[in-house]
Amino acid sequence: MSVRPIPYDTAFEQLEPGEAETAQDMAEMLRGIAETTFRDYGYPVRSLHAKSHGLLRGELRVTGGFAPAYAQGLFARPGRYPVVLRFSTNPGDLLDDSISVPRGLALKVVGVEGERLPGSEGQATQDFVLVNSPAFAVPKAKDFLTPLKLLAKTTDIPQGYKKVASTMLRGAEAALEAVGGGSPTLKTLGGHPNTHILGETFYSATPFLHGPYMAKYSVAPATTMLKALTGRKVDVARRPDALREEVMAFFASQQGEWDLRVQLCTDIERMPVEDASVEWPEEMSPYVSVGRIIVPPQPSWDEERSKAVDLGMSFSPWHGLAAHRPLGSINRVRKPAYMMSSRFRAEHSGCPMREPGRGEEVPI
Repeated sequence: MSVRPIPYDTAFEQLEPGEAETAQDMAEMLRGIAETTFRDYGYPVRSLHAKSHGLLRGELRVTGGFAPAYAQGLFARPGRYPVVLRFSTNPGDLLDDSISVPRGLALKVVGVEGERLPGSEGQATQDFVLVNSPAFAVPKAKDFLTPLKLLAKTTDIPQGYKKVASTMLRGAEAALEAVGGGSPTLKTLGGHPNTHILGETFYSATPFLHGPYMAKYSVAPATTMLKALTGRKVDVARRPDALREEVMAFFASQQGEWDLRVQLCTDIERMPVEDASVEWPEEMSPYVSVGRIIVPPQPSWDEERSKAVDLGMSFSPWHGLAAHRPLGSINRVRKPAYMMSSRFRAEHSGCPMREPGRGEEVPI
């Protein structure tokens, strides 16, 4: 399929009214979540995606051989890079896996050279912060405050109530999906199907520069063993860390491989920058693989890894190359929120954040 991407134009991005205030409100709400969980646990966790299920080290192989429009920034030439992967679920508190919520994947590529984004000068990493949905639940930054308030209000609710609610929400979500529907809100609040996290396809959901063009990114299972896990139900009964146990069981003996993919914007009306809730049609511009992530067998989670990654590393779409600058209001307000979260963890853990510059500096 011949894809003709359109070049980025500054007119495609427009500040929302009160965007600075929205960014401040978001950072304050996330700090409130962090303070609540710090009082509960005695140590700091992320304001969102607090619970990790897999902490892995692997390698990204940028393959080359694709059309020139895809060969931008990190993908401009073939190469091999150490990577860290963090699989997680989205609440800011550490919940039993019977409370089923959307999933995330944070990917840090190490040893990346090139012009940096403001705030990441001196670093040598490129981060991708992904979720298992091709579009965001809401269109703009201000709209994101509503579901964030719900998450903040439910942070301190006892888990027993959340388990009952999650069971009911999963039933409602299943009923909607049976008739061809589905609700991002139900999934966010606990109605996500209890499926294997390694079978998920993850998406940036929001757009980014891709050199002179615009793109969304995705990480998808590439091997038969991982693809077989897509949609596979996980028994969570009396298994509060079921997802973590499933990931550990897989990587005890098997290698995982994922395709890192790019979807280029070819129509600004149907593939907008400032409405993150719009799924870009793949029939207009399919995802194209630009690299392979290879993760060998390893212990995928333990306390030392958690200390090194959950406490000692931060992931942000603003850690990266200028060629991959985040676009749109949701990405713009994420920058101060992510900075606040990493600072809070550093201040309350005594564990400074470190950005690895070379493979030997990766802490796992």
